[in-house]
Amino acid sequence: MALLAYISRRVVLAGEVRPAAVIVDDESGKIVRVAEADAPGSVAGASDFGDTALLPGLIDGHVHVNEPGRTEWEGFETATRAAAAGGVTTVVDMPLNCLPETTTVDALDVKRRSAAGKCRVDWRAWGGAVGEGLTGNEAHLIPLAKAGVAGFKCFLIYPGCEGLGAIDEAGLRRAMPLIAESRLPLLVHAELAGPIVAASEALAGADWRRYATYLASRPEKAELAAIELMIGLCREFGCRVHVVHLSTARALPMLRAARGEGLPLTVETCPQYLHFAAEEIADGQTLLKCAPPIRGAANREELWRGLAEGTIDLVASDHSPCPPEMKGLSGGVFRPAWGGIASLSLTASVLWTGMARRGLGLPNLVRWLGGAPARLAGLEGVKGAIAEGADADLVVFAPEEEWTVTAEDLHFRHAVSPYVGERLRGRVRQTVVRGRTVFARGDFLGVPAGREVRV
Repeated sequence: MALLAYISRRVVLAGEVRPAAVIVDDESGKIVRVAEADAPGSVAGASDFGDTALLPGLIDGHVHVNEPGRTEWEGFETATRAAAAGGVTTVVDMPLNCLPETTTVDALDVKRRSAAGKCRVDWRAWGGAVGEGLTGNEAHLIPLAKAGVAGFKCFLIYPGCEGLGAIDEAGLRRAMPLIAESRLPLLVHAELAGPIVAASEALAGADWRRYATYLASRPEKAELAAIELMIGLCREFGCRVHVVHLSTARALPMLRAARGEGLPLTVETCPQYLHFAAEEIADGQTLLKCAPPIRGAANREELWRGLAEGTIDLVASDHSPCPPEMKGLSGGVFRPAWGGIASLSLTASVLWTGMARRGLGLPNLVRWLGGAPARLAGLEGVKGAIAEGADADLVVFAPEEEWTVTAEDLHFRHAVSPYVGERLRGRVRQTVVRGRTVFARGDFLGVPAGREVRV
């Protein structure tokens, strides 16, 4: 057994930062032990990173890979390349925007065949839960769980693409007992259509080049009503519920209360809600259209407080790319523009930039991008921490480095993102997946050897 050592004076371990040597079995790609930095023992090779931080590989639990079927939008090859550049060693792929949508075992098998031989990092898949009225895919939920999905994603409103339609309360009542039986989480896009339809009707004749118009078209009450509904159903069925991409801080009191009851409820927010603010978005800047929308600066600060206090569990990119023409860049009209932000390679740096300004330390970065998403996606003990027996997924991260994002830094299929030109702090220098360096100082190394994580 050949052993390798990764040494740093700033290794993030179980909530603390200290000097250490991470000892890796080169053959299995597993962490054998964590030793003192000055006593790694007998190893075949050692890499000493000095004061540069060593983190566990990060996990992005909300990625739209869009393959099979829409590789002109993204794909496993380009998405996992971007992930590696951003220190993300595991992505969990959403069940929509691909064709077919991941709502059956057959569709999951198609996705698996599509991913083979293309991935630079590891991956898992979310299944989809769909259905309104008397139609849905509830007969496929338990088979999907047994086939290895990490959980199920649903929309309470039309998601923008046919195939994974919205689910209404009747559909939720059929699906949630089955999902509770599987013990997997139900991920919810928490916006109800009613308030959004009413808001859009009230905006007849409005100027859709103005960001204020788009913001008014997705009111907070749509998100608040959806979260209230899901808390009630979580209480009724005991099903694990995860609220994705929380944008409104007004939901924090009810989420805090639900957590206080002991309900199995978790919450994520996204880098765009923590970095940008509505007051700073220029009219016509459709690159910043996402759903729910980016809200005001005061709301942003409340989200940061919710994250710091633990009401919000984790951060995920909601990487949702598309061909540039779908973002409406030439006309700058928000209404028809695709509602998604591409940021997979930048999440750690964007988040750390905000954390550094607010005095939040590296253990929090690892908690929000490592430990918490590992628990959500069923990867605890395998991914998301530097610990004996875990996969040797590691990130060499320079917390003090400041840099300006260019299109060349993105690495996903289309070099289009609102972060281009942003000044960030903290940069990924090297990414290791199961003991193999896949990215180092701007270069991708070796052949794609990422694989699906089945637990």
